Amino acid sequence: MILSMLSNSRSRGQGALRGLGVLGILLVWLTVAGFGGMAQGRLGDVQENDAAAFLPANAESTQVNELQQAFAEDASLPALVVVESDTTLTEGQLARAQAFASSLADLPLGPDAVLGDVLLAPVVVVPSEDGRALLLPVSLDSAAANEQIGEERVVNQVVEMLREAAAADLVGDGLEVWVTGPAGFIADLVTAFGGIDSLLLLVALSVVLVILVLVYRSPVLPFAVILTSVFALTAAALVVYHLAAAGILVLNGQSQGILFILVVGAATDYSLLLVARYREELRKVASPFSAMRRALRASIEPIAASAGTVIAGLLCLLLSDLTSNSSLGPVAAIGIAAAFLAALTLLPALLLVAGRRSRGVFWPRIPHLGSEADGTAPGVESLGGLEARSGLWGRVSRLVGRHDRRVWVSTAIVLLAASAWLPTFRADGTSETDVFLTDVDSVTGQEVLATHFDAGDVQPVVVISPETDAQAVLAAVQEVPGVAEAIVVVEASGPPGAPPAPDAPAVVVDGQVRIDATTVAASQSQEAVAVVGDIRAAVREVSDQALVGGAAAERLDTQLTSTRDLLVIVPTVLAVILLVLVGLLRSVVAPVLIVLANLLSFGATLGIGALVFNHVLGFPGADAAVPLYAFVFLVALGIDYSIFLMTRVREESLTHGTREGVRRGLSVTGGVITSAGVVLAATFGALAVLPLLFLLQLSFLVALGVLIDTLVVRTLLVPGLVHDVGRASWWPWKNKVPPDRSVSGSSGTATPVAESTLVS
Repeated sequence: MILSMLSNSRSRGQGALRGLGVLGILLVWLTVAGFGGMAQGRLGDVQENDAAAFLPANAESTQVNELQQAFAEDASLPALVVVESDTTLTEGQLARAQAFASSLADLPLGPDAVLGDVLLAPVVVVPSEDGRALLLPVSLDSAAANEQIGEERVVNQVVEMLREAAAADLVGDGLEVWVTGPAGFIADLVTAFGGIDSLLLLVALSVVLVILVLVYRSPVLPFAVILTSVFALTAAALVVYHLAAAGILVLNGQSQGILFILVVGAATDYSLLLVARYREELRKVASPFSAMRRALRASIEPIAASAGTVIAGLLCLLLSDLTSNSSLGPVAAIGIAAAFLAALTLLPALLLVAGRRSRGVFWPRIPHLGSEADGTAPGVESLGGLEARSGLWGRVSRLVGRHDRRVWVSTAIVLLAASAWLPTFRADGTSETDVFLTDVDSVTGQEVLATHFDAGDVQPVVVISPETDAQAVLAAVQEVPGVAEAIVVVEASGPPGAPPAPDAPAVVVDGQVRIDATTVAASQSQEAVAVVGDIRAAVREVSDQALVGGAAAERLDTQLTSTRDLLVIVPTVLAVILLVLVGLLRSVVAPVLIVLANLLSFGATLGIGALVFNHVLGFPGADAAVPLYAFVFLVALGIDYSIFLMTRVREESLTHGTREGVRRGLSVTGGVITSAGVVLAATFGALAVLPLLFLLQLSFLVALGVLIDTLVVRTLLVPGLVHDVGRASWWPWKNKVPPDRSVSGSSGTATPVAESTLVS
């Protein structure tokens, strides 16, 4: 009796300590969520969406941007007010426009400022040659426009104010008004990203919740997983906000959207894997705490390997020369780390908060001790019983076991056929007007501007040339097709905005002059980007010291840098992931097979994407960064499912041999990995709610690729390959794995043996 009392006392003491541990973890995460929630709401304040700021210092357009500052006192960020009439403009309409232009400088900007404080020149009215449109260039000081007033940047406030004032003073009586130009595009981009904090997160969490309810058929468990994802997101936001505010990393709108999706998807995936193993262990031990301890011990290696692989792949983006790409690496890596910590600390605490009654979280499908379907004692289920209990995945397992070579060869042929369309994937960049998928003011205004004015006048191509080569460079630029006009910048002799005197001398700074070239196409278009390439080739022939920059040149340099990044980062990611897999699986052959399978999956994804984008949706092309982002996410995330499968296969192979290990691993993990893949595909699909071409294409490619990895590569290709190769999959450490207990025939299929020989 005394021993029994001591045992009960010790048990109560351990239970109290466990309870305190659970409560401590919950309190820590509640604190993190409190501060992180506030930081999440302020991420928009530390965003940087200026594409020019992302270019490397050695880019030609960046060098020109620095040099041209010596030719002007302040850098300009123009907002263009475009007015169009349904007939020829009348004197009254022109007078209204003049009065509107004169009133702009007095518009209030914040509590103690007016618009005139950030203007570089008075606003003048420029009529079009056809007499049906007016252009009012509002030249903002670039530095002042990027400052913060309250919770919004000056440029966004100015554009909103111009649109409201124009709607009140000009619209009507046959006039329509739009605000476009670089400032207008920035404001519309910020507005598009404004849905990240609310709409995107709401859609992603709603989709995940629906899937989890279908998977678990429980009213409680899905909310525990959702809370884990939300708390992980607040932790990631807390870290990212402070690093971005300190200038240690750069956060833009698309990085923030990807962060939200990645954290929700990854945290849910890790939670699904842990919960599945926890459910298994609850059938084997009585104590929920013991079952969770065993589940954590079994799950931590594949989850850590998955998180480590994704983080390693994402950090390869630091090799990018584009700040927008290189900064995404650490931002997303922080998100994955937060998801990993939440899934392995917060979720177990939530699942154990009811103590001995914690099994109830699975209600109404509560797992009970010794509840295997075939009635055997816990932990000694036969392969036949396991496959029978696994339903669909048991049937897939038997198919792979009987026809392994036929399965993986036919699967590879289908993926190769889809990959045949890969060369048709267009990722040479898109015009800025193609970025938005909905009608926005800046795009419509740009189209109206191009109809009535020389669109290239707004942001000309800038050429910095040695004074001695100026005339030769000027002549070369003027001869380039697509250049409407090219002039040497001369000294001003009148008030701001007035034309220079005909005989004004050129501005010379440190022996260099500036040439402004107006393109026929707008600087935001791909046509202007092509003209810049021709200008650079032309001036190189007459002066090897001349440099070509400007807005269109920045787009060209961004596209060229993205191409360079693809060539550098892709092989690096593959090498890093291969090393991680070798360390995880203690093999060389199996990791090589997995990487090759995922490369084939990526090729098929881009091939199908090309068909859909080019022939179904009719997109004008894709941003040059789309293939890079798609590759990093698909290879890093897609390999997760092979990791989840192969770690279980190796675990089973150490006891049962490789071929039976493949079948057991596939049967046991089929449901949970499929659920995880569907969840991640659905969360990335939520990015499509943001009306931006880049994010729609990325969401489609990642969602499609994840489904291919989950339903095809992990289900058929990798199991079929490993089953066919057999014990040699674990070379050069294959001796640690017992020989297979079935004989491989010449066709690559496994010859079945008596069921009794398959029981461990």
